[in-house]
Amino acid sequence: HPPRTRTMNPLAALLRQFPMLVLDGALATELERRGCDLRDPLWSAKVLLEAPELIRQIHLDYFRAGADIAITASYQATVEAFMRRGLGREESLALLRRSVRLASEARDEFWREPANRNGRPRPLVAASLGPYGAFLADGSEYRGDYGLSETELMDFHRLRLATLLEAGPDLLACETLPCFIEARALVRLLAEFPGTAAWISFSARDEAHTCHGERLADCAAWLDDRPPVVAVGVNCTAPQYIPALVQAIGSATRKPIVVYPNSGETYHPDRRRWEGTASCAEFLTAAQDWYAGGVRLIGGCCRTTPEHIAALAAWTRRLPEPRL
Repeated sequence: HPPRTRTMNPLAALLRQFPMLVLDGALATELERRGCDLRDPLWSAKVLLEAPELIRQIHLDYFRAGADIAITASYQATVEAFMRRGLGREESLALLRRSVRLASEARDEFWREPANRNGRPRPLVAASLGPYGAFLADGSEYRGDYGLSETELMDFHRLRLATLLEAGPDLLACETLPCFIEARALVRLLAEFPGTAAWISFSARDEAHTCHGERLADCAAWLDDRPPVVAVGVNCTAPQYIPALVQAIGSATRKPIVVYPNSGETYHPDRRRWEGTASCAEFLTAAQDWYAGGVRLIGGCCRTTPEHIAALAAWTRRLPEPRL
């Protein structure tokens, strides 16, 4: 594809037509529910190698549940991690491209059915670009204490970003970023790929700060005038923090706000276990409040399922159309 000088923003037109866009829910949760053992440094990325059709089916199930945007299975997929597993460079790059292709094939299969087009936009595919800490697989994506410079982070992400873009997603999901320096590095890197659109989504440790400790409002203010960034938000974060975080983002940027928090259960890293309960009804009630607070893209992260997305989508379809 020849370079484009203007950022192609696939969200803008849809948000003029629809009051809200629904993201999908957790991929790893569904893989585990369907029998996958993800106790592995590659996490869900290992299924790209072992059972790609299962990933494709989960994408399709989320579209059928009502998702307008699928996030690819590339969060923890890096050339370095695959090669550390013993794969060659070209095979590793092919797996990254496969992650986008699986979501695109599921989208196209879904859209071929005329009944699926009623009152729905043609769904988008967002290629997931997880943080450097996800490659380390030591929990540092929830701390951001990498000790790397912006340039070093750009160097780490460059090949993966370029390879994902080769596969033709609609946009990038630069997600679960624990620190401001990684967001700055990715925005600088996006300048090397003219025309590319991305959302930037942080993980947060409380009602005001990224996991590393920067004020989210400051991050959002810096991102406000960066053209490649088409939405700013938070994911992989406890839902009780979302209202205040949304207020912080909204006070600092005019860009659409995207949130896809965890279900509400609590993760214990020492035991590598989720505990507690969180119902679809509770998640939907919270999501309605986020929408009222100005959020225009909502989905789910860890422990959310197609059932959560179906409840959210059914409510979303009843919202009044936006006034142009």
